[in-house]
Amino acid sequence: MVVEGKQVAIIGGGPGGLTLATLLQKKGVAVTVYERDSNRTKRIQGGTLDLHTESGLAALAKTDLMDAFKANYRPGADNVRVVDKQAQILYDEHTQNRPTSFGDEHHRPEIDRGALRALLLDSLQPDTVVWDSHVLSLEPIGNRWQLNFQNGTTGIADVIVGADGANSKIRPFVTPINPFYAGVTIIEGNVFDSAMNAPQIHTLLKGGKIMALSDSKTISISAKGDGSLDFYLGWKAAVNWANESGIDFKDREQVLAWFKRDYTGWDTLWLELFEHASLPLVVRPQYCMPLDQSWEAKSNITLLGDAAHVMPPYAGEGVNMAMLDALQLSDCLTSDQFVDIKSAIAYYEKQLFVRFAEVGKDTMDNTAWMHSPEGLEKLLILFTSLG
Repeated sequence: MVVEGKQVAIIGGGPGGLTLATLLQKKGVAVTVYERDSNRTKRIQGGTLDLHTESGLAALAKTDLMDAFKANYRPGADNVRVVDKQAQILYDEHTQNRPTSFGDEHHRPEIDRGALRALLLDSLQPDTVVWDSHVLSLEPIGNRWQLNFQNGTTGIADVIVGADGANSKIRPFVTPINPFYAGVTIIEGNVFDSAMNAPQIHTLLKGGKIMALSDSKTISISAKGDGSLDFYLGWKAAVNWANESGIDFKDREQVLAWFKRDYTGWDTLWLELFEHASLPLVVRPQYCMPLDQSWEAKSNITLLGDAAHVMPPYAGEGVNMAMLDALQLSDCLTSDQFVDIKSAIAYYEKQLFVRFAEVGKDTMDNTAWMHSPEGLEKLLILFTSLG
């Protein structure tokens, strides 16, 4: 294999980076993951993730972690209720006879992001992850790279994989192509103990998901295994909306006033999200890489996940694309069919470009119609056709 005897550095300890590390270690590759978090419990690890048979689950199967996944996923958490702004249920997957068997292409089991990260971390050899390693810069040293970290330490690697998300420090070393603003901004938040702090929404969730659309706006909510809920609101806005709005997202009264003003006519039930959400709320303008992006492969550095192809979340493909990237990249780097690392990277990136062109288009199409006046009607047609 082309990376035999080489040291591989993965920048970023999210699902994509950790999946790649696990797969490479299984083939005997020397790999180190550099993660900027100070430890594995430093941050709340987002909401729930639905893994798809042909991508996320396919990667997990190659890591031999399917039994661990089945012990940690949450049956029924993938059930969606589509509602209008008055919280009237218009479509309810809890009442549908949906696929629940692993191997079924339509089965999309949910797992909390933190639980997925934990089982991937536990599969790695001790000390694979170097915590508190926030990359500041890279320096070429002959045919190798020196990594310089914010804490003053350095590292050396023969191959670097940037798995460090939308604001990747590694991407500029691979390509000058930048993402474009997708036209939609998201506000994200979390409510602990939703049964106590958001009882109406907790009941409506029923342990699954809610998708509320109206007035070219969206609210998406997911129940989490720890009893909390994760939510995000999306709407069309200028790219600098957060700064121009003047809203202090650490101030609960200001946030409540904004919601009442901008989501006029929405049921008072939705106020539960803001009355008890942990503050500050996070504002995320949504970006997408150009769908036709491509670049010439480099000899010893590449990207995966959002670092390679960031896109909005409105197709549920982000984590699945990242884990499929990891699977395909590990196959290429440990294959005997390539003459050198550059050839392996080039083959991997060619697959990545083709996949992203298709998935990115679907994602941008969804982002547009979900935040249009016809969004609710089109979502109901979509779910009905799938059901």
